[in-house]
Amino acid sequence: MRVARDWEDYELIDAGDKEKLERWGTLVLRRPDPQALWPRGADARWNRPDAWYHRSNDGGGSWKCLPNIPKEWTVSYRNLVFRIERMGFKHTGLFPEQAVNWDWMREKISAVSKPVRVLNLFAYTGGATVAAASAGAEVCHVDASKGMNERAKENLGLSGLEKAPVRFITDDAIKFVEREKRRGRAYDAVILDPPSFGRGPKGEVWKVEEQIFSLLERAVDVLSDRSLFVLVNSYTTGLSPRVIHNMLALTVGKKFGGTSSSFELGLAATGRENIILPCGSSARWERA
Repeated sequence: MRVARDWEDYELIDAGDKEKLERWGTLVLRRPDPQALWPRGADARWNRPDAWYHRSNDGGGSWKCLPNIPKEWTVSYRNLVFRIERMGFKHTGLFPEQAVNWDWMREKISAVSKPVRVLNLFAYTGGATVAAASAGAEVCHVDASKGMNERAKENLGLSGLEKAPVRFITDDAIKFVEREKRRGRAYDAVILDPPSFGRGPKGEVWKVEEQIFSLLERAVDVLSDRSLFVLVNSYTTGLSPRVIHNMLALTVGKKFGGTSSSFELGLAATGRENIILPCGSSARWERA
């Protein structure tokens, strides 16, 4: 497991009873987390968080907040700045465990003397886009949601990267990759962060278990001969680290050789000894 330990503006305080208690900047949030199956600790902030996401009995839920709590604020990771928001379905617009991958990709990009072209698919609010751009990469940021792309642009600007060479595309990931292949465009790195289920801007249905391998095959077709890395993230239970590892080996590894690795991502609870909350899976391919 790779644990994101270098945050200052984020802290997992505790987790248990299918919830987690977090500090985002100066604000403490209480949110559901189905992985936290053990009892929670005794931290008093469980009883008075700044905001608490309550699930409803008929699906979904809502935030309950103390008076005068902002809906939006910012947090920093190293020299990256992101806007945080109390969004629907418990989210904040950022996954702090991904800092492990941000550091890795920045190191890989910075080590190359030539410009690196990165394709970021299902790019959400742009955590990986901002990280790659901060290391000097040219980034093509693709997401089916116009609203998420606007938030990613904002995060880029907050990080002082508004002039970075980043293209924002609102499109279905598979259709976009197919068009890029026909255009003859190539990328040196590909990042995939697919949801379990989603819809494209024209109603295209995405089911990760049925389509992820096919998308990886297409992604190989737009990788350059000097390709640097492929990163796949998964928050879907059935896509374990080894499953993603195998898919990378059978697609990009088969064509380019190189090496693959896979692991769980996690966050360590600062208020509980030996408690690490699992937060999804990642698999990486990189040129040998």
